[in-house]
Amino acid sequence: MAIADRRAYLRDIVNLLLAQWPNNRTVNIVCHGHSVPAGYFATPLVDTFNAYPALLHRDLKQRFPYAVVNVIVTAIGGEGSPKGADRFAADVLCHRPDVVTIDYGLNDRRPGLAWAETAWRSMIEASLAQGAKVLLLTPTWDNSGVLDPAGAAWRELSCHAAQIRRLAAEYNVGLADSYAAFERHVAAGGEVTDLLSWSNHPNRRGHELVAQELLRWFAIL
Repeated sequence: MAIADRRAYLRDIVNLLLAQWPNNRTVNIVCHGHSVPAGYFATPLVDTFNAYPALLHRDLKQRFPYAVVNVIVTAIGGEGSPKGADRFAADVLCHRPDVVTIDYGLNDRRPGLAWAETAWRSMIEASLAQGAKVLLLTPTWDNSGVLDPAGAAWRELSCHAAQIRRLAAEYNVGLADSYAAFERHVAAGGEVTDLLSWSNHPNRRGHELVAQELLRWFAIL
């Protein structure tokens, strides 16, 4: 299998976003995950309107001016994917989402790859069973040694990014590769701190990179 085709995967959703009254309907996008989609910047500050769910909502409304679209955040700071999976039906599927985004890579270093894989599979399969489209997010970076290829932090985060890419390909769902976007910034001569508001939280610039990775899936062809 392969990661879904960006030109086709959300075509039905894009068509709904393009529809005008009285032929349109509300489109629900649920952003599930940990502190990053929850909007934490310099803890305990929660800067909702500069976090990627709000930026995605803004960008979608600019691209689709006739759309009625809700971006619903069900993220909880400090949470890993096993707990996110436990509450998935009650907190995510209850909204009857058209699209679900899942972002737990940073915190999943605590439960580890095996526990994370089980939890991500559970959330992906539950979403697909209800007919929702799924966009998986690889982790944004932090500054705890992630730039040192010989260090444990780099290995852990890169391994979780690789696992998320593999799951996206296995289930033929979408992928917003935040990890690669941060990697490109550094490869072009930037500093990871350019994109951070806190040791492990992106700033507005970092969130913009994530929002752009997501927005690529909502292309008008």
